[in-house]
Amino acid sequence: MKKALITGITGQDGAYLAKNLLEKGYKVYGGERRTTTNKYWRLDELGITKDVEFVELDVIDQANIRRAIEKSEPEVVYNLAAQSFVALSFEQPELATLIDGMGVLRILESIRQVNHRIKFYQASTSEMFGKVAQIPQNEKTPFHPRSPYGCAKLFGHAITVNYREAYGIFGCSGILFNHESPLRGTDFITRKVTKGLAKWKKTGEHTLVGNLDAVRDWGHAEDFVEGMVTMMNMKRPDDYVLATGQTHTVRQWIDKCLEYAGIKPSWVGNSVSDYATGRLIFKSDTSNYRPAEVDILKGDAKKARTVLNWKPKHTFDSLVKDMVDADMRRYG
Repeated sequence: MKKALITGITGQDGAYLAKNLLEKGYKVYGGERRTTTNKYWRLDELGITKDVEFVELDVIDQANIRRAIEKSEPEVVYNLAAQSFVALSFEQPELATLIDGMGVLRILESIRQVNHRIKFYQASTSEMFGKVAQIPQNEKTPFHPRSPYGCAKLFGHAITVNYREAYGIFGCSGILFNHESPLRGTDFITRKVTKGLAKWKKTGEHTLVGNLDAVRDWGHAEDFVEGMVTMMNMKRPDDYVLATGQTHTVRQWIDKCLEYAGIKPSWVGNSVSDYATGRLIFKSDTSNYRPAEVDILKGDAKKARTVLNWKPKHTFDSLVKDMVDADMRRYG
């Protein structure tokens, strides 16, 4: 039986990846820190918590990482552990760097010392492109991160390439564009909107959001974890952009969620209300803007389509449906 160790297993991607690998017959180990309560809720929703064996793993502790690898003896390590909320990285830049940058180096060095044949997947991000040099962005597009998160992730990406070239480690980076799901954290705009809509229907309370004109390439996390697994099963390691190639603004995301919920929107400036009742639903507030905004991210996944035979199965509309339905069940 193949064995995989997933850092960040309690996050959105970690939970879907664990489910994917379990269905493929893997023994799945989940690296976990001693943190807050209710950390398994995503695994619980997928019904797989009892199928995962947990090992203590903190990416800021080199000795701890090594012990986790020695205990689990994985064929592959998927590094999904991250401080992944961009806005928070401006408030805690050192923490973002320790986890998203140095954490990658510590895992790679542990692999080199324990068993250099262990495969390594690094969760890179489209936020590394930041102030984009071209549209769309692919594997050859220059990086220009606009946040501490993006900067830290760029180091993690570069050190993965370095260990691949210097030590022959099978290291792949998936440069993932925005990918959402019902398991997305509520700090992210897509879930903020779907949760806010569900709570508005119940209480009438409106939700503050950020930049309505930000343009993103949103896909479904389930599709993206399948891409991760596929690249790790290739004969040679490489880096791949995973993206839908379709873009929408935050305003369009809100409109589509309202449309699916059967609500006719009435926009006045940067606020939207229910046309039928006049009740405010969402309002843009500059306090929710980033200090340095990334205006547009649009991915070109031609390489993944060609080499990995990967393409998204979910559409933008089906993603909206999944997320609105889930939050209506939770909060409606």
